[in-house]
Amino acid sequence: MRRLQKFFSIIGRPFFYLIVGFFWFTFYLLNLFKLYRARIIFLGLISLVYFYYSIFYQLPSPKNLANGPRALTTQILDRNGKLLYKIYQEENRTIIETRDLPDFIKKAFIAIEDNDFYSHAGFSIPGIARAFIRNINIRCSISNIKCSLEGGSTITQQLVKNALLSPERTWKRKIKEIILAIGTEIIYDKETILKMYLNQVSFGGPAYGIEEASQQYFGLSAKDLSIPQAAFLAGLPKAPSKYSPYLDPTKALQRQHQVLSLMRKNNYLTEEEFKTSLNQKLNILPPKIGINAPHFVMYVRDILVDLYGENLVNKGGLKVTTTLDLNIQEYAQKAVVEELKRINSLKVTNGSVLVTKPETGEILAMIGSKNYFDLENDGQVNLTTSLRQPGSSIKPVNYALAIENGLSVNTILRDEPVTFNVIGTGLWSPKNYDGQFHGNVTLRNALANSYNIPAVLLLVRNGIKNMAELAKKMGVSTWNDESRYGLSLTLGSLETKMTDMAVVFGTFANKGVTVPLNPFIKIEDSQGKSLPIPKYSSHQSLKESTAFLISDILSDNAARSRTFGYNGVLNTSPHKVAVKTGTSNELKDNWTIGYTPEYLVATWVGNNDGSPMSYVASGITGASPIWSNVIKEIIKDHPVKGFDIPSNFIKVGICELTGELACENCPTKYEYFLKGTQPTKACSLTPTPSPTP
Repeated sequence: MRRLQKFFSIIGRPFFYLIVGFFWFTFYLLNLFKLYRARIIFLGLISLVYFYYSIFYQLPSPKNLANGPRALTTQILDRNGKLLYKIYQEENRTIIETRDLPDFIKKAFIAIEDNDFYSHAGFSIPGIARAFIRNINIRCSISNIKCSLEGGSTITQQLVKNALLSPERTWKRKIKEIILAIGTEIIYDKETILKMYLNQVSFGGPAYGIEEASQQYFGLSAKDLSIPQAAFLAGLPKAPSKYSPYLDPTKALQRQHQVLSLMRKNNYLTEEEFKTSLNQKLNILPPKIGINAPHFVMYVRDILVDLYGENLVNKGGLKVTTTLDLNIQEYAQKAVVEELKRINSLKVTNGSVLVTKPETGEILAMIGSKNYFDLENDGQVNLTTSLRQPGSSIKPVNYALAIENGLSVNTILRDEPVTFNVIGTGLWSPKNYDGQFHGNVTLRNALANSYNIPAVLLLVRNGIKNMAELAKKMGVSTWNDESRYGLSLTLGSLETKMTDMAVVFGTFANKGVTVPLNPFIKIEDSQGKSLPIPKYSSHQSLKESTAFLISDILSDNAARSRTFGYNGVLNTSPHKVAVKTGTSNELKDNWTIGYTPEYLVATWVGNNDGSPMSYVASGITGASPIWSNVIKEIIKDHPVKGFDIPSNFIKVGICELTGELACENCPTKYEYFLKGTQPTKACSLTPTPSPTP
């Protein structure tokens, strides 16, 4: 059979086509002469040949396990080819004998990875059954990437798939994995298998094997690890990026607790040891990695792992060209640090920035926090993907819905005291940011100045669920609990992510078309072959006319001047930039989101733990100065155009006091209307008589 394999590899594809032709012709003859039983036997033989070729052809030998896996460096680059990060630039591997390790270390790995390790023959039938059930309804987010099978692997299977098999995740590889696991169990004893696993498995970064992992995270030799430290390390190999303490400290701790719980359940720990280990603090060393744009890199890495699996990302030598512009990234990082230093006395400790291209969804910059490497203050937490209250920055969605329902920017709204009887909370009287009431105001001025009361009254008119549905259509992914909906929805009481808000505002910038965020330009394997990347589908969420009117209001510096001042930090003259601020209840979140058709910049300041700031004035301190500095820097180097006026619009002079066609006796302003919807009645104001001398 080995000679046949070699013959196939030498002869190549022409011979393969010849064999296929022979099989087809033979089947045709059997069918022609009605030899049905022979036809079934022939089909069975073909199936066996196909199965053998698919599974056993060039199957590696378990004897190669002693050599360990060969890892290639995966590079993550910015859009201009500048290096952001190398995943496993080099392998740090130190072999350690399992007999030198405390027994609880081996038990920690067995408890979380393979509790039947000492009793099975390389694979676990219950584990395979559980994995099969989990994968019945598996869905692929990318149409041209094969669906994968996951779960159910024993320690032996994990060893062979990481060391001997290619990284694709298919049913064929799963069968190969089981066959090799059985062969491995025949050749090696259990202790040798466990030793190879502990010395070869990846723990994240360049650390392969438990000795290097122990040094990387704790600065200790593996033989000196404590029970809680061993439980932490045992939780990493399943998904080193998902459970990394540098990326998600909360998940890392939850995973450690899961390992400890399983150790207790299997009587590997006493009750006292279990409780002591749960309460013992892990002093994890800071990461020793060279990295640019760390929050963005880890955001990209998580997506890559979801697409291609840990093995290919960690060891496959991918070349990932992202959409990030490192120059913009570095300027945005500097802007965050400088503003937070300036307002340090206001109890503001952190900030974030997201820069995108609305038309394509490309991410140009992602600042997840002031300092990624500040472990004590959760610097690894990415605030651009964290849940925060958006405050008034969500109001444009409510106003867009009103315009879609037939209101014009010239519609008069009431801004006066009002009280609602809210079920479950009692009486509620919304207040404006400035504590004043402004009487009758146009829809344009109500949104531009971010008055709260008109927004709430507008929400009553629009319908709470209708606003929520439009927000979700435009990009909000977190509003799934209708029991939390209420009148304060338009004031930003329901949490969302900055990444979602960038998509929502990108819809306004992009003429009503919603485009999901996209961090990739190209992904290549180690041979330079392009790999499939997500197909981000866009859709029309708003009429082009609605998107234009919202953008026109948010870029109207004169309209917002009553609240923000004419020459305030939001003024980007001579460039026309749409912008909206937002501050959540109790000053926990402060936002500014602004855009041109070409670029969008979203900024946030606050505290990771949700504690309130002492004072942050929208448009003066906090998010707005950061936004202003970043958007002006981008505009300086990348000229932008204004918002295209839809062809079915007309600009008409109207009376500011009545909303009717202007006459000589009233203050006049010019407003956009859909042709045929403009006012037709002239203003009836009479001039005020001069006082008698």
